Amino acid sequence: MSHCRSGFSGSYKSGNGTSCWVDPPNGSSYTPCCNCDCPDCRNDPRKFGGEGPVEAPQETPPVIVEDPHVLPTDSEERKGIPIFGGCINYFPLALAAVARHSKMGNDKHNPGRPLHWARGKSMDHLECIGRHLVDVETVDPATGEYLEARALAWRALAHLEELEEKRLGKPMSRGSRPA
Repeated sequence: MSHCRSGFSGSYKSGNGTSCWVDPPNGSSYTPCCNCDCPDCRNDPRKFGGEGPVEAPQETPPVIVEDPHVLPTDSEERKGIPIFGGCINYFPLALAAVARHSKMGNDKHNPGRPLHWARGKSMDHLECIGRHLVDVETVDPATGEYLEARALAWRALAHLEELEEKRLGKPMSRGSRPA
């Protein structure tokens, strides 16, 4: 009997054993418990409204580059890039706010998927930065947070990351996936 890698046992038996797909509240389609590619998940004919087997999502193969290091390998050059002392120590609250924004965005745009930056879903960083600037000092009454300011910081980092990847000929960051 095959089963989901997460060890989940679903609510019904499929042709290959216990399914790891579960009925959502509205009963219209099936929702994965773990986003795995076990045989039950791939071949369950009842998921997606009975469309039959579907291919499991494929991980993007890594881009092979001559130098995959993010930082220089020379120790003196590395010491000249104070990531902890010159970034994390300078902006701990702001970086925590950006991290919350990353999670909120992932939950919205990639529900049920591991945290990642889905590149290509929204690439107009400079336009978004302009819109976030309009209300940058507005406090969200529900959370007490500066949501536009943290979105602005996220977009600025996204834009700079893409510029640096281009300038240095580096692959996209480990936390990124093509959309």
